[in-house]
Amino acid sequence: MGRTKRTYRDLVRAMEKRWADYRRVLRCDDQAAFDRLFEHARTHADAGGVQNHPSIEETVLLSIVLEQQLLIDDLDDHIEADLNPEE
Repeated sequence: MGRTKRTYRDLVRAMEKRWADYRRVLRCDDQAAFDRLFEHARTHADAGGVQNHPSIEETVLLSIVLEQQLLIDDLDDHIEADLNPEE
């Protein structure tokens, strides 16, 4: 039987493990932010698995950027609503 290809979620966990020493020396607040980045990557695991890109790092980074863009869009909407309360 052939080898089973590792899932996106497995690859993200492995990537996070490779960065564990880096995380360990960050300040506590920075560690929490670092953890949220990987949460963002896991949020888009279905899309990452479908992408099947040879470089997991690129897929993880795009997932993180996508989630951050969604947060920026949400903040923009809140600002817009505060500036134009009648609408």
